[in-house]
Amino acid sequence: MINKFLYPNGGSESYVFQLGDYLQKQGHRVQYFGMEHKGRCVGNRVEAYTSDMDFHGKAVLSRLTYAVKTIYSREARALIRKVLDDFRPDVCHLNNFNYQLTPSVILEITKWKQDTGRPCRMIYTAHDYQLVCPNHMLFNPIHKEICEKCAGGHFVNCVKGRCIHGSVIKSIVGSAESYYWNRRRTYGYIDAVICPSEFVKTKLDRNPFLCGKTRVLHNFIGYSDCGHEKTREKDKEKKRYALYFGRLSEEKGITTLIRAAKSLPEVHFVFAGTGPFSRQITHISNIKYVGFKSGEELKALIRNAAFTVLPSQWYEVFGLTIGESIVNGTPVIGARIGAVPELISDMRNGLLYEAGDERSLEQAILMIWRNPEIESRLREGCRDHIFQDVESYTEELLKIYGQKQVEYRNCRRTG
Repeated sequence: MINKFLYPNGGSESYVFQLGDYLQKQGHRVQYFGMEHKGRCVGNRVEAYTSDMDFHGKAVLSRLTYAVKTIYSREARALIRKVLDDFRPDVCHLNNFNYQLTPSVILEITKWKQDTGRPCRMIYTAHDYQLVCPNHMLFNPIHKEICEKCAGGHFVNCVKGRCIHGSVIKSIVGSAESYYWNRRRTYGYIDAVICPSEFVKTKLDRNPFLCGKTRVLHNFIGYSDCGHEKTREKDKEKKRYALYFGRLSEEKGITTLIRAAKSLPEVHFVFAGTGPFSRQITHISNIKYVGFKSGEELKALIRNAAFTVLPSQWYEVFGLTIGESIVNGTPVIGARIGAVPELISDMRNGLLYEAGDERSLEQAILMIWRNPEIESRLREGCRDHIFQDVESYTEELLKIYGQKQVEYRNCRRTG
């Protein structure tokens, strides 16, 4: 398992840890490669990890060094070779690797296969759009809108739009990284690409080195004790509430939801998560901010909510919020964008509204808030939507792991 973070940091890490743990329980041997960190909770036998990279360091020399390291990492190549020589894997499963590990690990895995003659499969799970977009989101943070200008290999648009943290310098580095690895055709060495949704597949297929290798496999939902048969918690808050949980950031549509909340004083909201907008919600009278929640605390918040809201304005890759809500019997109001419509059946287990449309969001919220019979019907609809658990997901994944050859059409551009 290859992932830049080997400690709990987000959705991709949850995926890697839960999947790796289940594979081990099924008798497979699993080791991990990524960065060293004080919070690292998984690893490999030879204790080979790249040095932790702090992109927020203030030293000028460090920033110049990182600019080079984010494109190509000699350290990552040397260290992953140690793991490969020791572990001799049948599968290398790539996850998030750009910038900290860099695609140089793909080159080393390919070289190791050639040197040893090992039939090692290289699989990649897409947790974002990093292989077709330098800022990984297909979203411009300056204009706060969807942007696909780089798709198809036109990465100079990342610089023009200052798409990485609003910085020209960072955007130049990101653009250079994308040009370099695509010109080297490095992603062509990947045997199969797992897409969490049909929507993601359509975007990654625009990379000529991935087209034909993509496979749709909806993410598993980590909660095994699904809430369909559960009643609401006896110790729930007496006050009904609408729940938002996740990152408090622009692309998640948090500003649209904040404006909607201010316009609906009768509706009580609970916000759970962290991010740039955490301070802006602490003084809004009908919003209760509870910070980051996980595990049983989060599940209780979800089950006790009248509904959850996913107001994203970027192309959601999957929408784990939706899955975690529905398996706990709580309907979802979601923006009609990215993979969201693949998971929410409008008026069956939730409501869809047009992304970024504040009035449309307000109407959807009030429809459930003012009509308990609609809320009840949507809760019943949650029972009919079956998400994959880790067991069924792994069963499908092992088929991809075990394929001797992936047939795919030649999508490479000519000229």
